[in-house]
Amino acid sequence: MDIRNKKINFLGDSITEGFGVSCSEHIYLNLLKKDVPLAAARNYGVGGTRIAAQKVPTNPEWDRDFISRVDEMDKNADIVVVFGGTNDFGRGDAPIGSFSDRTAYTFYGACHILMEKLVDRYPHSTIVFMTPLHRDNENNPRGDGFKEAGIAVLSIYVDIIKEVARYYSISVLDLFATSGIQPCVPIIKKLYCPDGLHPNDEGQKIIAARLKGFLSSL
Repeated sequence: MDIRNKKINFLGDSITEGFGVSCSEHIYLNLLKKDVPLAAARNYGVGGTRIAAQKVPTNPEWDRDFISRVDEMDKNADIVVVFGGTNDFGRGDAPIGSFSDRTAYTFYGACHILMEKLVDRYPHSTIVFMTPLHRDNENNPRGDGFKEAGIAVLSIYVDIIKEVARYYSISVLDLFATSGIQPCVPIIKKLYCPDGLHPNDEGQKIIAARLKGFLSSL
């Protein structure tokens, strides 16, 4: 696909919002807009937010799940890119659930609702999901330590996004497998992801490059 002059909506969390970068110009979507170039790169990233709904409210901003924010996005978009799931692992209280779920209060169900809602709103657009990146506490089921009980390690959330997307025939860029960003490796953490979660300017360059190549291959 030729992505030059396309209008792209980006729905995400703090990585899309730009936490960890020196300035907004270094967020992956703005790097992509300048490089390609794009007609529009609309940033709908909100830090701390999750794909699934929160059963017990924690923070007015963090509780604005992805599903509830779809209708806020501009309908005039050629491509919609969704980048989330790491906060479902890190701070969410939604159980994993099962593939048959259609409720916003399990991760499986929320993925179904989100993807179907995006297809309904953007039936003529290309929809793409990006999986969470690796993070330095990815094998701790308690995530960031806010959960009273463990739910699942991060790789489970990655696999669910891919599984549900396959059902809707939605393309997935597997950053967990292909980004090269793994903060459990000390040199990688130092260069690209100093806090173990949020890519810095150099890490955002990698995301932009991976996404450019992926979209161009569709």
